[in-house]
Amino acid sequence: MELTLKRTFGSLKVRNFRLFVIGQAISLSGTWMQTIGLSWLVLEITHSGTQLGLVIAVQFLPILLFGVWGGLVADRFDKRHVLYFTQSIFGILALILGLLVLSGGIQLWMVYVIALALGLVNVIDMPSRQAFVMEMVGPQLIKNAVTLNSTMTNMARLIGPTIAGILIATSGVTVCFIANALSYIAVLIALHMMIDRELFKAPIVKKVSGQLRAGLVYAWSVPKLKATLIMMLIIGTFAYEFPVIFPLFATITLHGNAGTYSAMMAAMGAGAIIGGLYTAGHSDTSENLLIIIALLFGISIIITALMPNFISVLVVLTIVGVLSVLFIALGNTTLQLTSRPEMRGRVMSLWAVAFAGTTPIGGPIIGYISDHSNPRIGLLVGGGSAIIAAILGYFIYKKTNAKFILKENH
Repeated sequence: MELTLKRTFGSLKVRNFRLFVIGQAISLSGTWMQTIGLSWLVLEITHSGTQLGLVIAVQFLPILLFGVWGGLVADRFDKRHVLYFTQSIFGILALILGLLVLSGGIQLWMVYVIALALGLVNVIDMPSRQAFVMEMVGPQLIKNAVTLNSTMTNMARLIGPTIAGILIATSGVTVCFIANALSYIAVLIALHMMIDRELFKAPIVKKVSGQLRAGLVYAWSVPKLKATLIMMLIIGTFAYEFPVIFPLFATITLHGNAGTYSAMMAAMGAGAIIGGLYTAGHSDTSENLLIIIALLFGISIIITALMPNFISVLVVLTIVGVLSVLFIALGNTTLQLTSRPEMRGRVMSLWAVAFAGTTPIGGPIIGYISDHSNPRIGLLVGGGSAIIAAILGYFIYKKTNAKFILKENH
């Protein structure tokens, strides 16, 4: 038992990573509060699932368009310094949004502008933050660190929406944005307290022509990277549209309110914490396991869509949360361990594009489907996409292994 606990929380022995986790736990709770608040604000202004999908899409459009350039920034600059900049800007944007809502002058176009600005900062922040995990803990602890980081993210998903639901019901959405702005102070303090000499820094890549293309060619030429990214591309486009589909499912299908939406997010977050703690104590990162998890993830989403009432939805969403964090942790770890250090930022930027950058495509589609049919159909599409991704991943890995065996025999 003691050995299992040591394995589960092994990376937290590293001081820099421990500081990072504490800062991120506070900040991401604020981010989830803002996510709930923003979704509810758009629905209050427009009463439209399509508009909600578009606002979320605009937030992630820059990642789709410029995400690979963000990875190049991560490879060319000190990642810790990059995070100082991006986290500060996130806090300023959250404060501006809160003040606009507080003034009573908030309009939909303003929400679009701030969503776009958040997306532009995310272009640089996401790959730098993902690659920085390896620099804090090194290759031996990377799977454990990635999993605990995902667990912490989902713990924030549990805490943030719960607080947001209470605040929206009692004080309105403004407090969600102000609280998020203040939460970034914790990240800046954590970054400042880190010991630079204890970082496993990747070599800084000097600027030369063709680096962007080289990163794309590299990711496509390594079968394990290619298969993992393709699976995430499909699942990220249609299955990970929960901020779009859950508010609609809560209000239209379950006839609920902001508290219903928050409870759905919290249930999924609770499941993710369970899944994350389990994964952190186990070292299996095989391709077969990633495929199986993707398949089960899709099935669990489909079951959620078919549930008849609020309680049954919450129960199944807990399972969705478990499988969600397993897939993210395994996929992320596979990319981190497979990538060469000087390419890691660019590879992780492709992960960011596949995971978040596809929202501008999937978000409006799922929102439109839900508006013009039923939110249950939107969830069914998401679940089906995960199953398709698992099948494609299986055939890509099978084809790669067949070629390897053929080459060995010759």
